[in-house]
Amino acid sequence: MSFHQKLSQKIYSKEALKGFLSNCQKQGKKVVFTNGCFDILHRGHVEYLTQAKDLGDVLVLGLNTDASVKRLGKSPERPINSEDTRATILAGLECIDAIILFDEDTPYELIQFVQPDVLVKGDDYKAEDIVGYDVVTAKGGKVITIPLVKGFSTTNLISKMKQ
Repeated sequence: MSFHQKLSQKIYSKEALKGFLSNCQKQGKKVVFTNGCFDILHRGHVEYLTQAKDLGDVLVLGLNTDASVKRLGKSPERPINSEDTRATILAGLECIDAIILFDEDTPYELIQFVQPDVLVKGDDYKAEDIVGYDVVTAKGGKVITIPLVKGFSTTNLISKMKQ
C-alpha cells in the first residue's frame, strides 16, 4: 500500500464513517471528537490533538471545508491550505483515527451523527458554550477543554510570515 493510500484511508465519507463508528461501538471503544480548521499545522495543534486522543480510544476529527473556513471570516486569504491538503497532513498524525470534512457553519450536525463519548475543544472555550455540549452530555458523555500551547496559532504564524 502506498503512502498516499494509507493517509487517504483515514479520510472518511459520512457513510464510511458510520461503519467505522459502528465497529468502534461493537468493540467498546471510547470515541473522542474534536473539530477545527487546522489551516497551517503547528506545535499547538499536534499537542492538542495528541492530548485529545489520550482521552479515549479513537479520535475523530471534524475538519472545516474551505467554504466553511471562509464563512468563519478569519481573513480573506484563509484557508491558506486547501481542505484536501489539510486533511492529508492531518491524516499523517498517528493520534488521529478518522477525519471527516464538514461544510456547515458549526459541527453540531456532525456531533449528532458521531455521538462521541468525549467532545474536546481548546480552553479558549467554556465547556458549556461548546457546540454539541447538549448532545454529548445528554448521553452521559464528557465535554473537556484542553489548555492551548501559548504562542502558537495559525493567525500568529501568518502575521509573522507577513513581517
